[in-house]
Order: sequence, then C-alpha cells, then structure tokens
Amino acid sequence: MGDPCGVGPEITVKAVNSKKVQSVANPVVVGDAGVLGAVAGRLGLRPVPENRLFHVPALGSREIRPGRPTKKSGAAMIRYIEEAVFLIQKKEAAAIVTAPINKAAAKKAGFTFPGHTEFIAHLTGTKKFNMMLGGADLKVVLVTIHEPIKRVPSLITKEAVLNSIRITDTAFKKDLGFKKPRIAVAGLNPHAGEEGGMGDEEKKFITPAVLAAKRAGIDVTGPLPADTLFYRTVKRKEFDVVIAMYHDQGLGPLKLLHFEDGINTTLGLPIIRTSVDHGTAYDIAWQGIAKQTSLVNAITAAAEMAKRRANR
Repeated sequence: MGDPCGVGPEITVKAVNSKKVQSVANPVVVGDAGVLGAVAGRLGLRPVPENRLFHVPALGSREIRPGRPTKKSGAAMIRYIEEAVFLIQKKEAAAIVTAPINKAAAKKAGFTFPGHTEFIAHLTGTKKFNMMLGGADLKVVLVTIHEPIKRVPSLITKEAVLNSIRITDTAFKKDLGFKKPRIAVAGLNPHAGEEGGMGDEEKKFITPAVLAAKRAGIDVTGPLPADTLFYRTVKRKEFDVVIAMYHDQGLGPLKLLHFEDGINTTLGLPIIRTSVDHGTAYDIAWQGIAKQTSLVNAITAAAEMAKRRANR
C-alpha cells in the first residue's frame, strides 16, 4: 500500500479494481484496512474486498492526515513491505508490487536504508542487485542508485559494472523473455571520456568490464557517450536496455518518456519485485486525481514475470 499519507492507498484501491489487473493476477493488498476503507469511502471508490486484503494493523485511519507523514506512518509503511516479502518467502504470493514510500518519514521510525530496493535486498539476503526503470520505449539499469554525485566516480569499478551487465543479461532472459538482450553501457564522463581526455574511468573500469562480459557471451556494447546513447536506443532501436552509471544520467531521459507509465523493477533478487516509478505526491493525496497507470503496469509486469518463472 505504500505511504498511507500519500497517493499509495488511492492508486492501490483503483488498481485492484482495474479490469486489466484482474485479468492477469489475483491481487492481494498488504496494508491497513482502515486507511484503505477511508480512502475508498472518501473518493466514492469500490473498496478492496476482504478476501483481497492482508490487514496489517499498524495504525488507524484517524491517525492519518493526507499529505502529512509522521513517525507512525513511517513505521507502518515499513511493516507493509516486511509483511509482503514474508508472504513471498512463504510462497503465499508470486510477486510483490510496491506503492511509493516517504524516506524521511521512514527514517523517523528508524529506517536506515536509502529506499525500498536496498531494504528488500536486505530482507532477502541479496548482495548483488540493480534497479531498472522503464516502459515500452526505454529501459534503464543503474550501476549506482541513490548516491551523491561526488561519490559516484569512486563507486564505478570494473566489478560494479560487470555485475550490472551480468544481472541485466540474466534478468532479461529469465524474467523478460529476451533470448539475447542487446545491452548498451553508458560512459561516466562526457563523450565517454574521449580516450582519457575527459576522465579515465572508462579506460580503467568500464571498458574492461564490457570486454569481460563480451568474452562471457553477452551482447554488450560500450562505453558509449550518454548524450547520443538514448537517441540510438529509443529512435534507432539499436539496444534493448541501457546501463547508466548514476541516477540522473539514466532517469532523466527515462522520465521524459515514461513519467506516468514507467515502472521500477529490482533485478537480481530471488523474488519478483516491481514498483511504481513515482513518489508519494503529497500535494494530491486522497483527492481522487492520482493516476494508477504506473501501478497497473507494475502489477501487469510482475504477473508476466511470475508466469515466465512458473513456466520454466
């Protein structure tokens, strides 16, 4: 359900009642029954059926003020994630789809992780993982995720880039139905370093990682200048996925194309996890105007991945 003070409860109620979702999955909502009921009643929406609700009594609707997160709401959103992961681990569900959380509120409740992705990796004992965001026209995998720009260069190592390439190749084959995905790797510096004239991370770390992946039989190209790479991927259809070195390098182009319909997928986990590609949107919380498109797409994608794993 995500942050109870944000748009999560609203888009969750809308998505569960979506015919598109019901045609591909049996959705079960992990969240607070009181909050979900209050949202549905306030907006005139059909409530989540009892047999579609896994109630986590972390708080009540009277303790919630839309758009105003608290320590209690922060603790609640963490519990929803924990319970959802446990349901997967107990094989009572096939995939987890997360609505947005607020990291500041979560930290007030003792949350020490940068976001959902790192927390779910911790709960599943996963050390190597990547965040992928995408839509029909563009998919982007990040080598570094929520890191300050000044730290990014020190985190670009051969091992980090090579792991990202391997995880991406495996996930695209295992969960996304690609026989041989075409992977493009962006450079860190302008013009991909221009042979050392604008930085040496490409020569020292990125190129060796790409060459190692090629020797392993992966269809990968790079490092390529980021200023032309996204054009080649979207317009010329040369690649199936882009591996970007840092958050805004990859997500700026991605959100230009898929701001409303993009989804977030964590690659490398033992479980299937997708998410919306937007935040809590406190300014429109509980007003009936939040769009459920990204959540519906995330649920649909998770269902497709689960079917592929089951078929194997």
